[in-house]
Formats: sequence, structure tokens, C-alpha cells
Amino acid sequence: MGGKDFDIETKKMYLYRPKFDTNPILKILIYESIETVTMRISSEIANAINDQIAYEASATHAYVAIGSWCERTGYDGSATFFFEQAAEENTHMMKFVHYLNISGAEAIIPATEKPQGNFDSLESTFQAGLKSEQTVTKLINNLVEIAEGEKDRATYSFLQWFVSEQIEEETLFETILQKFEIVGRDKIAIYQIDRSLASIRSEIMAKGDSQQQPSAN
Repeated sequence: MGGKDFDIETKKMYLYRPKFDTNPILKILIYESIETVTMRISSEIANAINDQIAYEASATHAYVAIGSWCERTGYDGSATFFFEQAAEENTHMMKFVHYLNISGAEAIIPATEKPQGNFDSLESTFQAGLKSEQTVTKLINNLVEIAEGEKDRATYSFLQWFVSEQIEEETLFETILQKFEIVGRDKIAIYQIDRSLASIRSEIMAKGDSQQQPSAN
């Protein structure tokens, strides 16, 4: 049994271990400080990352809810797509959790509100997805600005993966929404779009990977 306390001003985490007083009559359980761990990030960045964790958790549940609606409505391709999106958002959340933990800060795991569970159309689910990704992009950009302002090179470097990821995510949803404009919104068109989502994702990911490859020169 042990514990830990954070001192935000000194950016130190104090770890404790229990020990019993040597007096055999009192047998008082007291705590002995055994070490301090300095936080490698500021409290402002830690708070902002915890806000990001909260949004990623909310987005995870939102995508599960959309996938569930698609599944019970008969859009199997879209259901698979959104369940994969949910898994990705959960992965993003865990990256932030791990980063805070190894930086000596505390990752706060939030409760989330019940997400929207019904939609007017398949197109509206992708509109909701794009809006969510645009919000994530703004939050990531805010984190980057804070890291730049504090000259926190480690956090800035950590965030670059998310910057690239959000370009890919927004492009993915924009491409899918363009299909409704090009192919149409009748039953056959929606069926075709629902069936094509896996290939659209693969194409977007392939383009993103090729753009991140270092040049041969």
C-alpha cells in the first residue's frame, strides 16, 4: 500500500510507502517519502492533454454509437468503418494517457456523456464524423501552440504524429462526403458508397503513408 502526491508549482511527484511506528503499543501507520519524480511537462500542457483525453474518450463512444446505428439499419460497410474509427480514437486516447504517465503527470480518465444514437441518414453520420475530426484538429493545434510557446520540444515532437493523422482523418471524411455529391443519394448510390468505404480508407491511408516517406535524395 502506497501513494503519491503532485506539487504543481514545483512540478514534482512525491511517492510514499507505508511503515509502522516502532512503538509496539501505538502501532501507528505512517508514510515515509521515498523519492520525488520531477514532471517533465508544465501543468498547462498536462491540463490540455487531459482535455484531449476527455474528447478522445467521448469521440470513441460517439463512433461506437454511430456504428451501432449503421449495423441495425443495415449499413454493414459503414458499421465496420465506424467501429474501426472508434478503435482508432481509443488508440489516440491511450497515446495521450501513456505520454502523461511517463512525463510524471497524472492522466485523468473521464466519464463521458451518452452519445447521439439515431441519425436521419447515412450521409448525416459522416457529417457528424467530419465535425468531430475538425474539433480534434483544433484541439491538437492548440496543444502544438502551447508546446511551441513553452519551447517544450519533447511534447511538440510527440504531437507531430497527431498533426499528420488529423490531415488524413479529415481527408477521409471529406472524400466520403464527396461521394454523396458524385454518386447520389438514392438507394443504389447509398448501397455503393456503403460497400466502397474499406477501399476509400485504404486509398487515403496509402496516400498518407507515401507523403510521409523520406525522399531518396
